[in-house]
Amino acid sequence: MKFDIQREVFLQPLTQVIGVVERKQTLPVLANFLISARDGEITITGTDMEVELIAAAPADVKSEGEITLPARKLVDIVRALPDGVSIGVTIEGDKATVSSGRSRFTLATLPATEFPATDQVETLETVKIQELELKRLLDKTSFAMANQDVRYYLNGLLFEFRDGQLRTVATDGHRLAICDHPSPVQLSSDRQLIVPRKGVLELARMLADSEDEVEFALGKNHVRLVRGKAVLTSKLIDGRFPDYEAVIPVGTDREIKIDRDAFTHALQRAAILSNEKYRGVRLEANGNTVKIIAHNPQHEEAVEELEADMNFEQMAVGFNVTYLLDALMALLTPNVSMALRDANSSCLISGLDESPDRHVVMPLKL
Repeated sequence: MKFDIQREVFLQPLTQVIGVVERKQTLPVLANFLISARDGEITITGTDMEVELIAAAPADVKSEGEITLPARKLVDIVRALPDGVSIGVTIEGDKATVSSGRSRFTLATLPATEFPATDQVETLETVKIQELELKRLLDKTSFAMANQDVRYYLNGLLFEFRDGQLRTVATDGHRLAICDHPSPVQLSSDRQLIVPRKGVLELARMLADSEDEVEFALGKNHVRLVRGKAVLTSKLIDGRFPDYEAVIPVGTDREIKIDRDAFTHALQRAAILSNEKYRGVRLEANGNTVKIIAHNPQHEEAVEELEADMNFEQMAVGFNVTYLLDALMALLTPNVSMALRDANSSCLISGLDESPDRHVVMPLKL
């Protein structure tokens, strides 16, 4: 196998696929890219057995073939070479030579036959969705996914197709993020899919703020996204997502309306002196002001005071400041609403202009 390729053309698919390759491997070949050269094109595949990403680039293919090469070393070599150079890749026996000008690198290879074969994805249905809309759905909810929780079904993002609508939902048990797609999405039947955390992060990395439509293929055990010459395939989490609607507080008759930017900046300042472990802040609502108070074990204190509109006299409640900030960062409206039942109830945070996303944050006892 032998091909020549421009550095920038080679680097783009390499950096696109490297995110899938884990640093710690169960199989040595999973630390490698599968590189295939044929028909004037190279395809680069990376996988961790759960998420697979394939990207392609045009190349001057001298002789066809396929091999696996050490992923991170190859990316580092190509990245370190000067801009605009041509790179030659030649495979002889179990060694690969990457050369450019007077630079020459010899890498160990593993046979392509050792690389895990792609599971055939039986596509049941395909959804076409605007790229920026899919990216928005992910950005506004994915931060609330759990990370390595024993409740494995929380370590991912729920895609819910119901009544012709698409909704994404994430929760880690302490907070909940929901976002609705504004346009109808037709499926033959209602479905719930849980895409694992890594698949969601790679999906978000692939997408751009483009109005072009992308194809989102739904299988029984997989989802697949095709965008240009890149194809992402992710297994689904086999589990049942909790009844998230039961967590959304009802009867929240106490509401605080507050300027989002001012609230965000005040929380960021107060967080500097919050307890590093619990990240707790106390909100004291009284009259038309909200006081934000943070303490830490060194007996240091931060106090911020903001004006707000309220339909009640007074209340004090504690929250994890990181959860509040994540929710406020996801909302892009000038003013936000915080709706509560009492000091022990969860808080529903939403925009004041029919925003498509809502966030629920559980209270913290301080």
